[in-house]
Amino acid sequence: MNILTVENLAKTYGEKLLFDKLSIGIAEGERIGLIGLNGSGKSTLLKVVARLITPDAGTVTVRQGLRIQYLAQNPDFPPGATVLEAVFAGESPAFRLLREYEQALFDLGETPDDERLQRRLAGLQLQMDAQQLWSMEAQAKATLSRLGVTEYTRLVETLSGGQRKRVALAQALIHPADLLILDEPTNHIDNVTVAWLEGQLAKFSGALLLVTHDRYFLDRVVTRILELDHARLYSYDGNYGRFLEQKEVREAEGVVREERRQNLLRRELAWLRRGAQARSTKQKARIDRVHSLQEQVPDAQDGSVEIAVGSRRLGRQIITLKDLSHGFDGQTLFRDFSYTLLPKDRIGIVGPNGSGKTTLLKLIAGRLTPDQGEVATGQTVHLVYYDQESEEMDPNQRVIDYIKDVAEVVQTPDGGTITAAQMLERFLFPMKTQWTEIGKLSGGERRRLYLLRRLMAEPNVLLLDEPTNDLDIETLTILEDYLDQFPGVVVAVSHDRYFLDRVAGHLFCFEGDGHIRRYVGTCSEYLAEQAEAGPADTTPGKAEQPDGRPQPEKRNQALKLSFKEQREWETIEERVAGLEVEVARLERALDEAASDYARLQVLAAEHTRAQAELGQAMDRWAELATKVEAVEQERANRS
Repeated sequence: MNILTVENLAKTYGEKLLFDKLSIGIAEGERIGLIGLNGSGKSTLLKVVARLITPDAGTVTVRQGLRIQYLAQNPDFPPGATVLEAVFAGESPAFRLLREYEQALFDLGETPDDERLQRRLAGLQLQMDAQQLWSMEAQAKATLSRLGVTEYTRLVETLSGGQRKRVALAQALIHPADLLILDEPTNHIDNVTVAWLEGQLAKFSGALLLVTHDRYFLDRVVTRILELDHARLYSYDGNYGRFLEQKEVREAEGVVREERRQNLLRRELAWLRRGAQARSTKQKARIDRVHSLQEQVPDAQDGSVEIAVGSRRLGRQIITLKDLSHGFDGQTLFRDFSYTLLPKDRIGIVGPNGSGKTTLLKLIAGRLTPDQGEVATGQTVHLVYYDQESEEMDPNQRVIDYIKDVAEVVQTPDGGTITAAQMLERFLFPMKTQWTEIGKLSGGERRRLYLLRRLMAEPNVLLLDEPTNDLDIETLTILEDYLDQFPGVVVAVSHDRYFLDRVAGHLFCFEGDGHIRRYVGTCSEYLAEQAEAGPADTTPGKAEQPDGRPQPEKRNQALKLSFKEQREWETIEERVAGLEVEVARLERALDEAASDYARLQVLAAEHTRAQAELGQAMDRWAELATKVEAVEQERANRS
């Protein structure tokens, strides 16, 4: 049964038709991924379904009482809101009470002797008890912590764009919903957090509609793919792998249908040209048939991004990193790191958010000076840096002028030349779009335009900082193919496992405590090894041997718990039970101390801490239980 039905939707943006006569239904518990080229209208469609904008035509019908949570690609928050206030935004009585409680707790921390505030906090605590909201607060803080946001009272407007996106994601996950709509949820979160998010969505019982470029994420999370293509919507059952198979069949059938139409049209036109008289009813019918065939429009084929730019010769000496150390505000990000870039190196940089990945890339690019060590760059190096924010783009500049600033004409790999306008067309910017101001492009179109400008500089060393953010899947596929043929050096920071698996066979892994581990293998192999080893395991694995050569790859290893995980699994149920007893004890103590405001404040803080620890322990129990089940299943299969 559908919880939401869309019928005959139409929407234009300026002169561009985004979709027309579009109809879909979303059933209870369905998990749908929406894909399409940048600028095709994916984000607009999500907003229409979330009933945030009104379509030009058509209707959106929802089941009575349907709760919808929406994560925007670039979320906005009210000015002056703290992190927790933003997470608890909403007009439900529960969230209003949580906001009041957090504010009262903060105010009392500023003036702890204020008896009026003490009485107010006590009253709010009783209301929290009555509505059993302590677990919701603990869940919110645990979710924010897993997303890398720990300063709950910090103003959201002071956070980076990536941190704001993670706060918005926490907000979407915490609020009760029957339909969760997520626009690029994997942007700005690291690989470990993406895996955690997959687990959270697996436990979500409602329906899911999301846009993402992360192909592994689509493969593991969704059960239906919707493709928005030339204002039309196509539906495919299954995950991303099944979508590719079914799309190939659809396009092949479309080619066959068009060939039949063209053959029939040629025969009918030949009949007309022989001078047949249109006196009989049958002859008139044939003429009408010809007109009908001429008016038919074949299924539009996807435009295809073409990357046809050259690169410059690269000499023997490329870039050498010697004993690099760097940090900020007294915190060391990494120390004593050395490496010499080699011809055709393909290096991925992975690690938690804030660990220093972008900093290392900027040191390689010469945008930062290391605290210690040196970066030596060869004379033939022509380096191009593709950054996360595309800060240099002037929203008032026209698309064609932005590209002409680099070159009016560029050299192609086959020795030919191509104009800036032709290159834009190859990057799916038709002539009328080329005279559009950059500020009027979608976020994905701006990133594609920025990519074109970077590549037109004909680099031989290419540094990519989160290149997959906001790029559509087709552009990513073409970029991956281009990098396969690129004769120079590629160093990429990315959380996109699929992209790194395709592009990089050698990783710089930020593993904490200032250590960067060099790992020979794919991103998926590294993450699988890390998951097996456990968070505290520092086994070198496929890192380098003392003589600098990579160790042999380990393959076909049996799935098993690490020693630390086994010990943790044996004790975690007892820990959960102990925390439940502690929470119950504190709740009784809160009831008994109703008139002792000072003690209430202490007990409330202890209760909040215990609830958070209980929530984290239960999450960890669920993770270990899933792994134990997988281990037992594998043992059963082997036996």
